[in-house]
This record gives sequence, structure tokens and C-alpha cells, in this order.
Amino acid sequence: MTQLDVDLSIIGAGPTGLYAAYYAGFRGLSTAVIDSLTEPGGQVTALYPEKDIFDVAGFPSVKGKELIDRLGEQTAPYDPNYLLGHRADDLIRHQDGTFTVTTSHGDEVRTKSVVITGGIGHFTPRPLPDGEAFVGRGLVYFVRALESMRDDDVLIVGGGDSAVDWALNLEGIARTITLIHRRDRFRAHEDSVTKLLASSVEVLTYTEVSTIEGAHGIEAVEVFDNRTDERRTLKVNKVVAALGFKSDLGPLRTWDIVIDGRNILVDTRMQTTLDGVFAAGDITEYEGKVRLISVGFGEAATAVNNAAVYIDPTARVFPGHSSGG
Repeated sequence: MTQLDVDLSIIGAGPTGLYAAYYAGFRGLSTAVIDSLTEPGGQVTALYPEKDIFDVAGFPSVKGKELIDRLGEQTAPYDPNYLLGHRADDLIRHQDGTFTVTTSHGDEVRTKSVVITGGIGHFTPRPLPDGEAFVGRGLVYFVRALESMRDDDVLIVGGGDSAVDWALNLEGIARTITLIHRRDRFRAHEDSVTKLLASSVEVLTYTEVSTIEGAHGIEAVEVFDNRTDERRTLKVNKVVAALGFKSDLGPLRTWDIVIDGRNILVDTRMQTTLDGVFAAGDITEYEGKVRLISVGFGEAATAVNNAAVYIDPTARVFPGHSSGG
């Protein structure tokens, strides 16, 4: 068992957590960054490192991996303590207002405050019905490397941002791309859907997978119209099942904070219902919440600045602009 003493513990090493670590360093706070994944970046690294991200200020477009690399560079001068591959299991609040976080490895982090930036928590893809036999043989749930589908005939199943973005990003790489969705309305961003419909991607709505065929790998997929049951066979060798994810907040649910569904309730300081514990990013909930990476960055700064005052009541919430004067 290892024991670590820091000013601030950050639970989650996604974009919001990395920015929180940077901002804590800017405020002169030592940090521990705890994440159950074995590398920083959260969902961005695990699910779509090569996907273009368009809603981060200052970047007209940035690949997920580049964004995480840049955040790592921004944070590095402040030397955060990374505990990767560690799940934050237990939280104890002491009488003096400090905390102990115990990880899944049994390590203890003594900390003066906590910021939870855990995204959607532990996530697993929603399976494609009857598709499990083809996982690793042509069926994937996310595309970590676009080049892995060079000159392939690709079927994408889904109507959310990931499905549409992968279809657009694979143009010019895959030989053919077909996207099917069980409805005619997409959950993806309107601008992305407009680009999809103007692209070379064949889009089939009200369409679902019936069976996947192939002896050693995927050779064809039978799909059906869910209104008429009309059948059609698509000659494809790769299937991307972008059906969303199941999320689980895990041990966070045992902490003495109020959770609504899968989100942590916070106030305008980004403080949870437990004094000294703050949260930022997609995991938070409040009236008017917008789940964007750019919003998470602002919430991280708000959480860290208010955590700094919790740690030292003589400190100022607003420390001044980082650009100096």
C-alpha cells in the first residue's frame, strides 16, 4: 500500500480532469489524478482518438489524440501524480475537513479537497444483437485507427454522433460506407447530419441488422426495413456498431453525495452536496447543463478555484488572469 499526500485529488483523467490538473497547478496546488483506465484521456482516448472534435475553442478541428496530448503538455509543468489503472473506491471525510481516497489497489491518497471529473463513469458498449460471435472478426464498437479500415466495405450501425462522425471520417479511406439507423431522425449534431446526407455514404433509415454472415470473418450482412420487413443483403467486411454505451458510476454511488440518475448534483461553485467535494464535466447536473468538452473546461476552472478557497479560506476565488498584466 502506498500513501500519497496532496492538496487536491482529481477523479477522472479525461479532458476535464486534465484541465483541472493544469488549473490546480496554476493555483499552486499539488494534485493526484486517479483514473481506472491505464492511460489519460478518458473516453476520448479509449473510444475515438482519431475522431475530429469541433467544439473546443481555438481549434477549428482537432483529433482526439492531439487534444489529449496538448492537455498533457499543458499540465506537465505542474507534475501531477497520476494513479492510472486505479479506480477511486472509498472516500472518507475527516473531522478537520480533509479526505482520504482509497483506490482499487489499496493505495491511500490524503487530500484537502476532491474534484470529480469522471465523465459517464465506467462505460461498456451496447452490444449488437447476435453480433458477439464476430467481435474481433470484423465487428468493432469503436474505431481507434481509421487506417484499420483502409479499402474495406464498411457498415455503420447507429444514428448518434459517433456513428455519423465515423462515417464522415472514413470517407476516402474505406472503399464503401453504408450507415443504417432504425429511425429517420438522428441524435447526431444537425450540421454533421447535413454533411452525412451530402456525402458519398449510403444512408438507410428504418433499417436494422437481421443476420451477419461469414465463415472466418464478416462477408455480408442481411438488413431489414422495420416497417415492411423487406430484406436486403449488403456485401461488407467490417461492421461498426455505434449503439451507445452503458455507464456505471460504480463506487461513487456509495459516497456521501447526491446523485440523480447517473449525474452528480452541484451548485454554482460546482460543489456537490458534500463540503469540499466538487465535480465538473459530463458527470455533473444542474439546471441548464450543456454537455460539451468546452463547458467541462470552464466547470473545471470554477471547481478548482472554489476548491482552493475551501483548502485555504484566505485565498481568493478568482486568482487573476493567467496572461498576467
